[in-house]
Formats: sequence, C-alpha cells, structure tokens
Amino acid sequence: MKEFVVIHDYLVSEAVVGDWDGEEELVAERINEIYHALYDMAEDDIAPEELIAILALVWDTWIPQEALPELDMEDIYDWCRHVMTNRDQYIQQ
Repeated sequence: MKEFVVIHDYLVSEAVVGDWDGEEELVAERINEIYHALYDMAEDDIAPEELIAILALVWDTWIPQEALPELDMEDIYDWCRHVMTNRDQYIQQ
C-alpha cells in the first residue's frame, strides 16, 4: 500500500527550509534524505495513513535541529530505523 503515498509530495527545496546561514541547500538535501530513507524502510504493505504519519514526523523533528546540516547517512539511517522500529510510540492510529 506504500505506493499510494507519493514521496515527491513531501520533498522540500532550499526555499522552504528557512534561514540556515547559507546552508539551506544542504539542509533541504538532508531533510529529503530522511524522507527517502523512511519511505524505503517502510514495508510495501504499510497502511498509507501510517506511512503519512511517519513522514509527518520528519519536518517537526528535524527542522529545529541545529545539527541537521552535519547529519551523515549513518545518523539518518539510525534515526529512521529507530522510528520504524518504535513507530507505535510516535504515531497515533
């Protein structure tokens, strides 16, 4: 059911991430990497509502984090695995 959620609807550009002292493009890239990682980790048969709720966590969790530009792929995958493993704690169904 994952195919019913269009990941491109969530991706952001540097124009929407706010002021990051010249690192707006990098911040947008990191946010988009997080969206893609979560989407890729989601099971093919995940309920669309559940995947939407998981993807909604990204912006609220990461945009206020000053460390966002310094995240590497290992950090991103670790966080995404944590969310997917513990998603019942993060989303209300």
